[in-house]
Amino acid sequence: MRPTILNPLFASVTVLPGIGSKFAAALARLLHGGNTSKEPRIVDLLFHLPHSVIDRRNQPGIGKALEGSIATFRVHVDRHLPPPRGNRRVPYRIEVHDETGSMLLVFFNPRGDWLEKTMPIGEKRYISGRVEYFNGKPNMVHPDYMVEEGEFATLPLLEPVYGTTSGLSPKVLRRSIHSAVEKLPNLLEWVDESLITRENWSTFRQSVERLHHPCDVLDIDPKNSARRRLAHDELLAGQLALALLRLRLRKSAGQKRKGNGNLSNKAIDLFPYSLTGAQLRSITEIASDLEKPERMLRLLQGDVGSGKTFVALISMLQVIESGSQAAIMAPTEILARQHFAGIETICREIGVSIAILTGREKGKARATILEGLASGETKLLVGTHALFQSDVVFEDLGLAVIDEQHRFGVHQRLSLGDKGEATDVLVMTATPIPRTLVLTAYGDMDVSRLDEKPPGRQKVQTNALASDRLDELIERIGNAIKSDKKAFWICPLVEESEFLELISAEDRFKILKERLGGGVGLVHGRMTAVDKSKAMESFRIGQTKLLVATTVIEVGVDVPDATIMVIEHAERFGLAQLHQLRGRVGRGSEASSCILLYKGPLGDTAKARINVMRETDDGFRIAEEDLKLRGEGDVLGTRQSGMPGFNLAAMEHHADLLDVARDGARMIINSNPELKGDQGEALRLLLYLFGQDQAIRLLRAG
Repeated sequence: MRPTILNPLFASVTVLPGIGSKFAAALARLLHGGNTSKEPRIVDLLFHLPHSVIDRRNQPGIGKALEGSIATFRVHVDRHLPPPRGNRRVPYRIEVHDETGSMLLVFFNPRGDWLEKTMPIGEKRYISGRVEYFNGKPNMVHPDYMVEEGEFATLPLLEPVYGTTSGLSPKVLRRSIHSAVEKLPNLLEWVDESLITRENWSTFRQSVERLHHPCDVLDIDPKNSARRRLAHDELLAGQLALALLRLRLRKSAGQKRKGNGNLSNKAIDLFPYSLTGAQLRSITEIASDLEKPERMLRLLQGDVGSGKTFVALISMLQVIESGSQAAIMAPTEILARQHFAGIETICREIGVSIAILTGREKGKARATILEGLASGETKLLVGTHALFQSDVVFEDLGLAVIDEQHRFGVHQRLSLGDKGEATDVLVMTATPIPRTLVLTAYGDMDVSRLDEKPPGRQKVQTNALASDRLDELIERIGNAIKSDKKAFWICPLVEESEFLELISAEDRFKILKERLGGGVGLVHGRMTAVDKSKAMESFRIGQTKLLVATTVIEVGVDVPDATIMVIEHAERFGLAQLHQLRGRVGRGSEASSCILLYKGPLGDTAKARINVMRETDDGFRIAEEDLKLRGEGDVLGTRQSGMPGFNLAAMEHHADLLDVARDGARMIINSNPELKGDQGEALRLLLYLFGQDQAIRLLRAG
């Protein structure tokens, strides 16, 4: 049960004055990353922070106003210049002056009678807005404010500016946020008193008020004490939730799972490459965890093509040797089927029964798989979200491996771990993650890092090419596929968009098919799983030589003889994503290349990304650079994918607070793991406030 004091904050924004269903839908787009099915709440408005401030205290006089500046003037209204009757293309203008000069106020399609009433000739008025120059004369187009001298005292001289979206007027958004702030009650203090004193922090409520009602431009600076206080609270909520998750896993009795090497040694002998030092080290670390009587919760992170799947297979075989079952779960069917194809041959060869379960398995086939799991006959299961379903019952699930785990929420990771009595959990990611982000996403989790490439791996030659050389590139790709080479061509969109001037995968497919003839395939996220699999299989076996795709192929697709990767509109992708896409080539013994096709002129950030891609293929360095360029939300993927993107904390500014929050969470777990008493009550408020209430459910579950 959510504490009743928080209920007003979790009400729909429609309870606020002036917000109807249309405005609420626009807010949903803004606050939930375009997801209009998720209802925006008052708390979401509280956490939508201003990105800048309009300072209306600037009153330089018309003659001294700089172009492009926001300025406020006390003016005399000289005359009105309405447009000729019937000609709406000419704007309505009002001439005003002060002691330093004169200017024109410009209005498009206004109501003339309203302007005459608001700005009567011969009167003094205060006006505020952006100053622009036209034909050498200062103009102000649609001033933000035009008020009588008596009203000037009510003008917000420092006005916060918020990110907005179509259908949302900045003025109405600001008013709604201020209404939301008024709903914020005084809450129990969850931060340790000594930390508040050391950092000179005000209360949670005072900090929120200061950010939304700034008294100075510096009040919204990320390093300001109010923002740091809120960033710490958000980080503390995340760290505490992760700490409670770990505590529950540790508390629930584990099981020693010591293998005898019969299966794992045979699998290593069958593996076509010798294992890297990093793979051997990780296998040893995981084996050591599995042999302990506590439940394992370990992160295996490795760069593209570093051999994570084989490490996971050896760990699963150790568990199977000990008499239990194992499962590996992937976020997409393409990736699940690829895992299955990659490990099925070895499993069959060494006598381990393996099955795959996705949304495609239905009827008798599905029933047979479920019987095999329940009886213990099937030892290893590969699957997608379908593994979460209640009718999927294992005889004894010893190890759950969760691949690309950032696509799954904490509760989903748990629900797979709950399929067994004392299931160990290994989470894997192909996105190298800087240390700070490992802590934000996973807390103090044990980490194994695969930081070596398997022997024989080729470095991918990376070049940038301007889009005006597209015809030349298509000709080169045509020659390459004629000589039996395979190539990927990545586009950012599935189909044409009226809002973005970007070529879609479907349009590029048509153009390339027309230019190059047959042998061109297409795969994107809106195709059915069966059609995607057919397109991938056709490319894998060489029926098609050029595969046009969206980022659906970003993770895990393995076609070792593909040697060319073209990424169109490369300036639209983040560094981590570019690196993942590039990792689809260079997986065999042949030299490979990646062409970053960009549309100029490039901005500084896009230029920096492309330069980093050309300089290095070290995923860990790329992740650090991505953090500097884009902030924490995108290093791990998009916020819409359920990543630990923050509203209030930004790692580029608040990394030091992460250690503070982690230490605070540790202290709480050591001294008050059940969150009892006044401190516990305050901490429960914190967890609910920041959407970490699944951690409270863990407390109840014991």
